[in-house]
Amino acid sequence: MIRDARDALVAVHRAALAAVDPARAVDTALCRSGDGVTIAGRPVPTDTPIFVLAVGKAAGAMAEAAEATLGAACTGGIALVPDGGERPLARCTVRVASHPLPDARGEEATREILTWLGGVPRDATLLVLLSGGGSSLLCAPAEGIALSDVAATVDLLMRAGASIDELNAVRKHLSAATGGRLAVATAAQRVEVLAISDVVSDRLDVIASGPFAPDPTRYADARAVLDRCDPDRRAPEVIRAHLAAGVRGERGETPDAAAPAFARVRHTIVASNDEAVRAACVAAEARGWRSVALPRRLTGEARDLAEPLVARADAEVGAAPVCLVAGGETVVTVRGRGKGGRSQELALAAALAIEGRTDVAILAAGTDGADGPTDAAGAYADGGTVARGRAAGVDARRALAENDSHGFFAAEGGLLRTGPTGTNVADLAFVLRDAARYN
Repeated sequence: MIRDARDALVAVHRAALAAVDPARAVDTALCRSGDGVTIAGRPVPTDTPIFVLAVGKAAGAMAEAAEATLGAACTGGIALVPDGGERPLARCTVRVASHPLPDARGEEATREILTWLGGVPRDATLLVLLSGGGSSLLCAPAEGIALSDVAATVDLLMRAGASIDELNAVRKHLSAATGGRLAVATAAQRVEVLAISDVVSDRLDVIASGPFAPDPTRYADARAVLDRCDPDRRAPEVIRAHLAAGVRGERGETPDAAAPAFARVRHTIVASNDEAVRAACVAAEARGWRSVALPRRLTGEARDLAEPLVARADAEVGAAPVCLVAGGETVVTVRGRGKGGRSQELALAAALAIEGRTDVAILAAGTDGADGPTDAAGAYADGGTVARGRAAGVDARRALAENDSHGFFAAEGGLLRTGPTGTNVADLAFVLRDAARYN
C-alpha cells in the first residue's frame, strides 16, 4: 500500500523530467527550414559554417538533437560529457571526463577544446550547448596549479557546504577555461549559447562556471569563500598562494562585462528548474491534487528544510490532497563518515519529522539521476520510514548524524534510482499532504 503514494510521486517527478528533456529543449530553440537555420529565433545567414561545442551532463543528448536538426549544416564539433553521458554522434567528436571531481581526461579534453576554438573560422557561427556539470568537465587548471590541487579544493568546499555560486566563484579563478575564457579563446564573430540551467538564480556566469559569460566575481571573492569554508587551512597551499597573487593583481582577472569578446555572445536558457516545477504542478493537478509551487527556492542546509516543508504542507491542507512542489539546490555540510546526497539527506530529515503520521509523504530527488556521490537520484519517505529502517537494522537519527542517508535508505528501501537522466536542472522536492488514503 505504501508504494501507491511513492509511485504517484515518482510519476510527478518523471513528468517534471520530461519537461526539461535536453532534446526537447534544443528542438524548441534550433530550427532548420530548407537551407535556413534559426537559433532562438535568430536567423543564421545561408552558407555560414556552424560549429558545435557541447559541454555538461546534458551535452550528449543536446549535441545529438542539434546534429539531427542541422544535418550537413553542422561543420563539426566537440561534445564533452561525463561518464555515462556518451551518445553516438556523427559530426561531433565525443570526449568523456569525470564528475563531480575532475580528472586528467577532463584536463586533456579542455586543452583540446581551447586549441579547437582557436581554429574556428572568424566568419563561422559557434553553437554552444551548455548544461550543469560543465565546471567539473572543463577542468584544465590555471598555469602553476596541478589538477590534483584543484580537485582537493573542490572536494573540501563541497564537503563544507559551499553553495554552487560560491563553489564556482573559486573554480573560475583556478581555471584555464571557465569564467568567460572560452569566449575570449574563439575568433568566431557569432556565438550562440543554448543553456540548460542547473542554477537556482539562472545566472549565466554560474551555469557551468560561465565559460562564455562575463564574470562579476573577482579573486577577492574566491579567497573569501575559501577562508569561510576552510578555517583550518586544509586547502593546498599552492591554491591559497594562487588566489593571494590574484588579489594582489599579479594574475590576470577573469574577463568582465567590458571585455570585447562578449559583444559576440548571446545566451538563451532553454530549460530550467522553473519549468520542471511548473510541469510537476500540472502532473499533480491531473491526479486530482491541489498543487502549490513554493515561491522561494530551496537553499541552505538540506536537513534544516524538512520541518519547514512539512509545516507548509500542513498549512495548505484542504478538501483535496495537496502536493507541495519545491525546486532549488540545497547543501550538505559533511560532519560524519557516511555516504549520501542533498536530496537523500532532506528525505531522511523529513522521515524523522513525520514519524508515525499517515497523512504525509515526501519525495526529494535530483533531476540528473545522481544525488551526491551515489547511484541514487534521491529518496522517498513517509510516516513508516523510520520504523522500516529500524526493522532493517538501521537507525534514522544515527544515520542523519553520520550523513549516511544513502546507507539508511539502501537498507530501508526508500532509494529512488533513475539512472543518468541526461538533463540537470537542480533538485525537486514534493510533499504530499493528506496522503492517508495511500498508506
